[in-house]
Amino acid sequence: MTRFAWLSIAAAVVTITMKMIAWRITGSVGLLSDAAESVVNLAAAVLALLMLSVAARPPDDNHHFGHDKAEYFSAAVEGVLIFVAAVIIIVSAVDRLLHPVELESLSIGVLIAALAAGVNGVVGMILMRAGRRHRSPTLIADGKHLWTDVVTSVGVVVGIGLVAITGWVILDPIVAILVGLNIIVTGVKLVRDSTQGLMDVTLPEEENAKIAAILAGFSNDDVLFHGLRTRLSGSQRFANVDILVPGKWTVQHSHDLIEDVEKAVDASFPGIEMQVHLEPKEDPRAYDDFDVEVPIPREP
Repeated sequence: MTRFAWLSIAAAVVTITMKMIAWRITGSVGLLSDAAESVVNLAAAVLALLMLSVAARPPDDNHHFGHDKAEYFSAAVEGVLIFVAAVIIIVSAVDRLLHPVELESLSIGVLIAALAAGVNGVVGMILMRAGRRHRSPTLIADGKHLWTDVVTSVGVVVGIGLVAITGWVILDPIVAILVGLNIIVTGVKLVRDSTQGLMDVTLPEEENAKIAAILAGFSNDDVLFHGLRTRLSGSQRFANVDILVPGKWTVQHSHDLIEDVEKAVDASFPGIEMQVHLEPKEDPRAYDDFDVEVPIPREP
């Protein structure tokens, strides 16, 4: 997945160059703010590359479950960086609001900003699709960040266009302030989502229901499941469940059933870490162990 991070870095370098040229030509604080956000994009893309490299490391003596959660740190920091970009944008816009400046060469500036937005839009879409395909919070966050940059660029272009039409230079910083506030909303969402990941959030409801349905397919008068719990760690998925069988069953018979259950779940969720705990149905201690669990249908 690191190739997508390199793509994001390349896009950030290209758009920073384009937006700085547009700012120098026009003097628009909106374009300067847009360029500032692209600098944040570059920092976020470099961080994403580092965290994806860490997350890809296999389990070791100090990290028995791997390094997948490193991706959440990247998403959280990216959310914070978005806040930084928003502050820079709003501060610059307020200063320009208090000290208006006539803009120049607006048509060229608008064209360059629109091209930069196009670059970010295409790359952002690629990153979000790759993130959903690989279940990578880092790529999804980076893609959303780029789309936030697209919104910023569109807002800036609209602001410059209105200035060109009306001659009201005050519209340039006003649009920049509105864009900055919109960026803050995106930052809040990114920080919230990454925090949920660090807190071992469960799998999506539809995935939990699918796992429960698979387990229900193995249920019968002798076999009962309960205590299904799941969690998401970066791109890795985990599931734990208790299987209750007659105490007279042999270890081999029970083990064969567990192997079949794990294979069935893995067929629908490739790479999932599935742990099945074996207990005798006749033992009262085998029931009601968990305060929170995914409900499993009783009928196959």
